[in-house]
Order: sequence, then structure tokens, then C-alpha cells
Amino acid sequence: MLPFAPSAERNKDAILAGLRPHLAHCRRVLEIGSGTGQHAVHMTAALPQLVWQCSELPGAALGVAARLEAEGTARTPPPLALDVAAPPWPLPAAEAPDAFDAIFTANTLHIMSFAHVGQFFARVGEVLAPGGLCCVYGPMKYGGSFTTRSNAEFDAQLRARDPLSGIRDFEALDELAQAQGLTLLDDLAMPANNQLLIWRRTGG
Repeated sequence: MLPFAPSAERNKDAILAGLRPHLAHCRRVLEIGSGTGQHAVHMTAALPQLVWQCSELPGAALGVAARLEAEGTARTPPPLALDVAAPPWPLPAAEAPDAFDAIFTANTLHIMSFAHVGQFFARVGEVLAPGGLCCVYGPMKYGGSFTTRSNAEFDAQLRARDPLSGIRDFEALDELAQAQGLTLLDDLAMPANNQLLIWRRTGG
């Protein structure tokens, strides 16, 4: 039986609707933290111009690989083993002809330390082509405040399990993004108290 994430099933259509206009001219997407691979299969079925490169932590990519083997296509190559805390990523540099023109991650930044969030944006700066998009989905705080009581409760659960994790402040993420030459294009409210943040890298 293939691994299955109920949250990925619930959010895939809303994420697709938010990403579709932005990814219309993109060709190569790198997903960080692909989990079960459900997003890769769903997005490439709806957006036939995309090659969607999945990735997961070393030793955690078997579930992604199984789904892509069963349901994927030539546009969903085998997943890469990547760790945001282990630079550099063995990928084409931003200036290379085959650099990624979009990077996507869902529900990852709140389950890693903030130091590792900083590493994520640093790696984005290394492999995202000029003019490319960085797309981040998940719960956010704004001005240090939670958008809902349920998000505050979720944050407390995260920190009880791992004090270094937790829902991130939009302003802190935007500062990290700007340091990599990324400018915010869109901040979309999504179901279940989540956001979809989309930045574009200067140069395109």
C-alpha cells in the first residue's frame, strides 16, 4: 500500500489553484520535503509542461519513490536525497541552463528549526534561476500574532514535541527571502488557516 497523507489530499486542489497562474511559464520545479509524493502526481497531471523533481531527507525517500513508480510519469523523476542542513545541494547552480525555475515546499518550515529555515532559503538562493519562483505553503504568524486560535494551539503542540520547531513569522521569512534576492509576489489565504507565499527571484 502506498503511503498516504490526508492533509496532502485535502490541500492539493487549493494549492494547485494558487500555483497554476504563477507556474504557467515554469518548466522545472524542485519540491523540498515531498513526503508521500501526492503533490507531485497531482500537479504534473494538471500542469503538463512541468517536470516536478521531488526530494526528501536521506533515508526518508522510499515512500516518495514508491508513489512515483506507481503513479508518476517521465515528468516525475526519482526523488533526490536532500537535507537543508547539509549544503551544498548537488544540483545545477542558479546560473546553469538547467537550473530550477520554481521551488515548492509544503508544511515543512514549521517542523524544522529556524536555523534550518535560514539554510532552506540559502539553498534556494543557490539553485533557483533568476526570475524563478519560491513557493511556500503552511501556517504563518503575522506581526508575531497567530491568525487563529487553532494555529496557536498547533504551535504549542509543535513546540512541546520539539522546542526548535513552531509556526514561523511571515516577516522573518520575508527577510530571509529578501536576503536571497527574492521579492514577494503573492500571499494567498488557503483553507485550514494556511497561507501560500510566492516570491520571485530578481533577474527575470
